[in-house]
Amino acid sequence: MPASTAAAPLTIGVSLKMYFGHARTLAWTAAVVDVARSHPAVRSGAVELFVVPTFPALVPVRELLDGSPVLLGAQDLAWADEGALTGEVSGRELAEIGVDLVEIAHAERRSLFHESDDDVAGKVHAALRNHLRPLICVGEATRASSADAVRDVTAQLDRFLRTATADGLAGPVIAAYEPVWAIGAAEPAPDEHIVAVLAGIEAYLATRPELAGSVAIYGGSAGPGLLTRGQGQIGGLFLGRFAHDPFAIATILDEVQALAVHA
Repeated sequence: MPASTAAAPLTIGVSLKMYFGHARTLAWTAAVVDVARSHPAVRSGAVELFVVPTFPALVPVRELLDGSPVLLGAQDLAWADEGALTGEVSGRELAEIGVDLVEIAHAERRSLFHESDDDVAGKVHAALRNHLRPLICVGEATRASSADAVRDVTAQLDRFLRTATADGLAGPVIAAYEPVWAIGAAEPAPDEHIVAVLAGIEAYLATRPELAGSVAIYGGSAGPGLLTRGQGQIGGLFLGRFAHDPFAIATILDEVQALAVHA
């Protein structure tokens, strides 16, 4: 990635999954907004920050984010824009209420709800046609070499994007590299593995002009220190339980600021 974070801001995001109740989600969001409004890494544009609450919280969280630099994500969407699909939420409605991006293909959706490649491809299509930025999760199931991991995850991206690109849809995506074997682990994947796989994903994205502006970030037990150890070669983080303390996010933003100062 370029050395200047001003030219290429790091992307930092948090998914709350289904850990919080409604009141706690809103209190957490308000605290994150306070951090974002005052932190120099966000104010300077060195970082792009997003949060992904549960579906019932999207509208009140959108109101809390109003006027702030924090983007709003949803945890999923339907492949269709309307119809008799009880329990589903359409990309059309997500866009209408002000959602910016949508998480697709998380390993939990794939394993617990048996989402197929075709399901994921349909959701990516739905996101792009509704002008939502897809946050596409990719990762190898078992630990492998970085070269094998790059082949695996870029093949996943090919399959997930094929329907949308075949129909001429275009736009930036966030590729969240989350090796399945590292999700929920005590430690993230080894630093050199993360750097190598992210570089491979970035090289793949650079070959897809219809995806101009796309970024690759790391998830899977991500936490403080990783960006610093990556020495500017990690384009961002997708955080989980570490960020349940909203002020822990400031720790990551401090790292971004330090990287920006020394770039």
